[in-house]
Amino acid sequence: MTRLRFGLIGTGFIGRMHAIALHAVGAVFDDIEAPLCSWLADADADLARKAAAALRFEHATGDWRELVARPDVDVVDICTPNYLHYDMALAVLAAGKHVYCEKPLALTPEQADELATAAARAGVCHAIGFNFVRNPILRHARAMIEAGELGQVHGFAGRNLEDYMGDAAVPHSWRCERRLAGSGALADLGSHLINLAHFLIGDIARVQASLKTVHATRLPRGGSQSLPVENEDIALVLVEFASGATGSFNISRVATGYKSGLGFTITGTRGTLEFDQERMNELRFYTADDRSGRRGFRTILTGPEHPDYARFCPAPGHGLGINDLKILEIHELIRAIESRQPIWPDFAEGARVQKLMAAIEHSHATRAWVETPR
Repeated sequence: MTRLRFGLIGTGFIGRMHAIALHAVGAVFDDIEAPLCSWLADADADLARKAAAALRFEHATGDWRELVARPDVDVVDICTPNYLHYDMALAVLAAGKHVYCEKPLALTPEQADELATAAARAGVCHAIGFNFVRNPILRHARAMIEAGELGQVHGFAGRNLEDYMGDAAVPHSWRCERRLAGSGALADLGSHLINLAHFLIGDIARVQASLKTVHATRLPRGGSQSLPVENEDIALVLVEFASGATGSFNISRVATGYKSGLGFTITGTRGTLEFDQERMNELRFYTADDRSGRRGFRTILTGPEHPDYARFCPAPGHGLGINDLKILEIHELIRAIESRQPIWPDFAEGARVQKLMAAIEHSHATRAWVETPR
């Protein structure tokens, strides 16, 4: 095996997280070759040089197309704002290179479908950054569901609540514009929740939704005239799964006090599971199989018996962090490339999530239940 050479586009919060994981993954996992941090691209050459020095990449460029064309880049890692994903990912696929793109995959279902089709035809590895499903405790939750420990699952109450735009004084940015961000809280937070629901419960058959923009205008940074907020702050969704289970999504970027409020309650005929991302190393479990007088929720702490946790720590209960989930994600990507095996979540899943977000918006517009496109 030869070391894969990564090119990183974008060095904001998410780009830095990816860079940390690229440098760490070889130390955590010995079943892969540690990747090379080869090229880095940012908005201009000066920014790129500074970021490359800080993040320890060998080369820098202010032109992302140059990075994609480089013969010494095997995998392109896209960590840019939403509106750039489509053009960049399409160019990477046209160049016949592996691609790792942050969510959401694109701005529209049509763009996402085109990318998923192009990825399948290109015969390369294509991954999308839904890192939360890499959490060992959530993989354990799915194993418990599949083993029947909850009985027949009939309910999923999911949420993704944050307050990063809760204050009306937060400046207007690209996240507020349809042409740059697409949807609002749905794209930023809801995409993760939808992917998590797919991971744990399966396909969603239909939805009914209500969207709301709390702060209709915001001042741009340094500006004096307010600009309209063109997408939603809150999405409330009723869902019906193909399995027959029913549920709800509560999604908000203005939920005061919540910082990383991804979570769920899954109910079945014999038990219940609860998870909160702000306590990401804990899973709460209730089983009706306990004898009378002993029934109650118990807390399962992540430990070395849960796959991949032991790579970080031999002791249970010490906990993983958000950056560790990116390390796990990049490990899966490298392993998939080296073994020539598919990875999930991939661009097909990215397109499936995009279609469901569009169905949610259509449901709000029509005030009706909307069937999910297949």
